[in-house]
Amino acid sequence: MNEIINYIHENWMDVLGAMLGLLYLYLEMKENIWMWIVGTVMPMIYIFVLYKAGIYADCGMEVYYFLAGIYGFVMWRFGRTKDRQPIKISHTPRQLKNTLWVVTLALWIVIATFLEKMTDSTVPYIDGLSTAMSIVALWMLSRKLIEQWWVWFAVDAISVGLYIYKGIYGRAILYSIYTVMAIYGYYVWKKNMIKQKLL
Repeated sequence: MNEIINYIHENWMDVLGAMLGLLYLYLEMKENIWMWIVGTVMPMIYIFVLYKAGIYADCGMEVYYFLAGIYGFVMWRFGRTKDRQPIKISHTPRQLKNTLWVVTLALWIVIATFLEKMTDSTVPYIDGLSTAMSIVALWMLSRKLIEQWWVWFAVDAISVGLYIYKGIYGRAILYSIYTVMAIYGYYVWKKNMIKQKLL
């Protein structure tokens, strides 16, 4: 018990970030626009945690999360489809899927190469992969594309190992929960998508 208390005391930012992450996930599953507000606060905390741990791509990703939180809020609040309707949950078109695969691969190569050559990162390829996939998944989320849940599942599973390796246990626990909840979130959104089509 004392070890847990000591960990919380010494790593309170990691613990606070994990708690906000759970709130974010809950709001995301509910398709609640306030998730984007939480999504602008949480990154400001994790920038410090990840930089200290030397996970630089993930640290830079937090800047992207902050900006994406603003973008996502605007898209969910004011975004419209071609027929001027609010954005609803939908499947990713096949052609777009192919484009997103190419974008993910290109981002991974660029980020991993940068980390390997320009930083002292000890995990450039895994850090680069999870970061590239996260960039794509967050864009998909802003468009309410249901397959974003499967991308997050892969990102979260990869990240669990990365954070355990780096000793960021609060975030590792958070991402373990994220991994399981990504599956649940997919089925919640699928149910909501069917409901929206019936309205």
